[in-house]
Amino acid sequence: MARLRGRGVAAVNYPTGMNLGGDPSQALVHATTTGSFVITLSSVDLGQGIKTVAAQICAEALGVPYDTVMVDTADTDTGPHCMGTFASRGTHRIGNAVIMAAREAREVLMSIAATELEVDAGDLVTDGKGRIHVNGAPDKGIAVLDVALAAHFKHGKTISGRGIFLKPKSEVVPETGEMDPDSCQAHACTVAEVEVDDETGEVAVLKMTNAYEIGRAVNPALAHQQIVGGAWMGISHALYETTEPYYPDRSHGPLDFSEYLMPGPGDLAEMDSVIIERPASNGPYGAKGIGEMTANSPIPAIANAIFDACGVRVTSMPITPEKILRGLDALRGRTN
Repeated sequence: MARLRGRGVAAVNYPTGMNLGGDPSQALVHATTTGSFVITLSSVDLGQGIKTVAAQICAEALGVPYDTVMVDTADTDTGPHCMGTFASRGTHRIGNAVIMAAREAREVLMSIAATELEVDAGDLVTDGKGRIHVNGAPDKGIAVLDVALAAHFKHGKTISGRGIFLKPKSEVVPETGEMDPDSCQAHACTVAEVEVDDETGEVAVLKMTNAYEIGRAVNPALAHQQIVGGAWMGISHALYETTEPYYPDRSHGPLDFSEYLMPGPGDLAEMDSVIIERPASNGPYGAKGIGEMTANSPIPAIANAIFDACGVRVTSMPITPEKILRGLDALRGRTN
């Protein structure tokens, strides 16, 4: 009996957005009297970091510090429209809508600043640190806070903007089935290294090496965290999770989540990941979606690594020790 090592490779491409009547999302941006900005969304943050990314994108488009931007996720009764958090669309759809709203708000911001400074708005720039000044003359400027105060209490204007992004629905060509179902596609490749115990059938995932092409990483730290989290989900789908292990016979399944198997922290493999940036022409600052595909490529990579290690090809998830042992028995010519 031995512990057999194997390596498997899998590559995927994953669409950003869906062909659902334009798949639109809307954002609203407004300034407060303190010179901060609020983004109002109906988009749900599931832990993927959309609030952080939306604030970053808004700050970049406005030309203000990141820590002066807040995100308010309302509900669908009171907030602007959003199709939902799915299809790896969040950063792409919401980011584009936020840029539109922020740019509209910026026009008002610069117009009021120009009035206060008695200059042309086209001559003004933001420094990203909370001030607006004449291009080439940093000393002739005004704080964003003072512009916000002037807008509210002197000029009676609202520094605000609206944005909605959609990609018009693509109808199917009846003769060919041709259509354009998404906005752009991201790509990933995973190399998995595993160890298979040929006596027990147990699998240990030792290492995963990942390459992800995601357009532009708006927040590289969050992107890397998603890769790690997705890999954990991929390991879980590949080796552990099932409610009906003998489907269509529904016996022997877990009765509650205390019996539902998932990997623990000690089961997570060593991770080595790189992000490749090839900006998408229609993405916010070039960003594509990354969310769901992080759990995709690890699964076939693990399956291929198991085959490489012991010669057993399992075609249904999860790849349990029982399935591996049955496969090994078949390879050895056993029938029991």
